[in-house]
Amino acid sequence: METLENWQEKAEVLIEALPYIQRFRGKIIVVKYGGSAMVDHELKKSVIRDVALLKLVGFRPIIVHGGGKEITKWVNKAGLETNFVNGLRVTDKDTMEIAEMVLNKINKGLVSMMEKVGIHAVGISGKDGTTLRVEKKLSKGQDIGFVGEIKEVNTRLLEELLENDLVPVICPIGSDDEYHSYNINADDAACAIASAMGAAKLAFLTDIEGVYEDPVRKETLISRMTVSETEKFLASGHVGGGMLPKLQNCVDAIKSGVSRVHILDGRIEHCLLLEFFTDKGVGTAIIADNEEE
Repeated sequence: METLENWQEKAEVLIEALPYIQRFRGKIIVVKYGGSAMVDHELKKSVIRDVALLKLVGFRPIIVHGGGKEITKWVNKAGLETNFVNGLRVTDKDTMEIAEMVLNKINKGLVSMMEKVGIHAVGISGKDGTTLRVEKKLSKGQDIGFVGEIKEVNTRLLEELLENDLVPVICPIGSDDEYHSYNINADDAACAIASAMGAAKLAFLTDIEGVYEDPVRKETLISRMTVSETEKFLASGHVGGGMLPKLQNCVDAIKSGVSRVHILDGRIEHCLLLEFFTDKGVGTAIIADNEEE
């Protein structure tokens, strides 16, 4: 049985969230949805509920999702050979067709989950409304197939969806000048969309707790970094693996006008609410050098 003290603690949580709600009400936030939070059903429900609450308190969310693990599964089922160049998957025509089908399936599944919690959403790919225009991406000069580098974000469709009180759910497929389909790195897509839309926040859901000074020592988690500090950290040579391009995306997004970028552990239930609405947060926030605390 809950006591009066329990209820008072809940009230304190709401009061702690109040200034954050006031500050970001009406602002666009972009959530890059990936990692374990896309695979584990309970985590998936947690993320969707978080986005629903953000929407209901006045935020204007946009979801950008990937689907690399699911694409790999279906490519293997089709008996296709997977080749890599400089660590990047070569996406031939058959693989591209599978990727587009899988990403659209994931997309509509997320829309259905949003609708179940009472939030109206619309699933699109970057091809719709020519939202994501791309050119062929090369890996150190080598052709890796239908992998796209974003050269332009057309915000018209996204603006219309937000204006009509809908949550855009975007899969990272774009088109070139000849309208061929290209797969896009979901982190790159989220960064480009957040920058083009002037988002107040961009959140990356990952399978790590955040950024560490020393990955071996969990107590070295960095809760907040400025752009200058992040660039020094990148130049130090201590950053490797998938964190290197992710941090560079964070820096690029803020330099393009995004107010704050968050790297969050999507394996923590309600990580978005904990990071956005509490003083301590649960991940790493990267802010502009002149940004207020």
